[in-house]
Amino acid sequence: MADWRVEDGIAEERAVCIENDAIVAARIRWPGELAAGAVVAARLVARHTGAARGTARLADGTEVLVSRLPRDASEGAAITLEITRAAIGEPGRVKRAQARPTDAGLRSAPTLFDMLRDEGHDPVRVRSFPGGEWDALMAEAFERRLDFTGGAIVLSPTPAMTLIDIDGTLPPRTLSLSAVPAIAAALRRFDMGGSVGIDFPTLPDKADRRAVDDALTHALAGFAHERTAMNGFGFVQIVSRNGGPSILHRVAHRRMAAAARQLLRRAERVAGAGTILIAAHPALASHLSEDRIAELSRRTGRATRITTDPALAPEAGFAQAVEA
Repeated sequence: MADWRVEDGIAEERAVCIENDAIVAARIRWPGELAAGAVVAARLVARHTGAARGTARLADGTEVLVSRLPRDASEGAAITLEITRAAIGEPGRVKRAQARPTDAGLRSAPTLFDMLRDEGHDPVRVRSFPGGEWDALMAEAFERRLDFTGGAIVLSPTPAMTLIDIDGTLPPRTLSLSAVPAIAAALRRFDMGGSVGIDFPTLPDKADRRAVDDALTHALAGFAHERTAMNGFGFVQIVSRNGGPSILHRVAHRRMAAAARQLLRRAERVAGAGTILIAAHPALASHLSEDRIAELSRRTGRATRITTDPALAPEAGFAQAVEA
């Protein structure tokens, strides 16, 4: 039976859905972000005459894209907005958050715990997720590759969509069908919303394409989405609700920030006594800020030292107990 658990980490909220002792779905939120569900005050700064879309600016200067504008909303007018999708990082730019007008009162975005409860789940707060499943999930996200018997899927977030390529030496039909469970798992495990394109091997036979479509229907049962049928070139597009950056987007476009949070989690779970020694790539230093290290010491009751090593990959940092 599925069971959502929530970890309140340092600079990060994490949630996992556990089924048969394995993570089948996961989510991440970083405090301080302008996340979906927040209601904010803004001012409309740009709108083409008659258009239902425009741009608004918050008090801190953040600009958001607004849809469903009423006819009488004019440039310069104060407006209350509900954020419907958080900003998403991309190479060289950030997709601005999306919002729509609302009459609701101002409020912060819900926590992951509250969001899950509002969706009808019964989440449980835990100090730590069981086993090493979270570390395995994050390793997959950093590698952007999931292996399956006979092949692998490779995930590439792009400005237009997240692309999934299928690699392997099995016959095309067998390879495609073998990849389907891994694709369905990736969508849930990495909280992937929006548009996802899957590049299956080309299957000239319509019966083979139909078999893959049927396998996707079965594997994605319960996952709210719309999907195209496989075309003659093996391409399938999946579209689902997109509330913000997926885990995959975070590690791809904010690699240092994600790696630092993962390292802080490891440090918080160092067993034994003594000082916690953190070894990190130098680029992580700005993300291991004084307030975060102070929070680590508060949670563990132990002093912390940081050493940097440029030979370490950002996601390969580690923590251990040492004598003071």
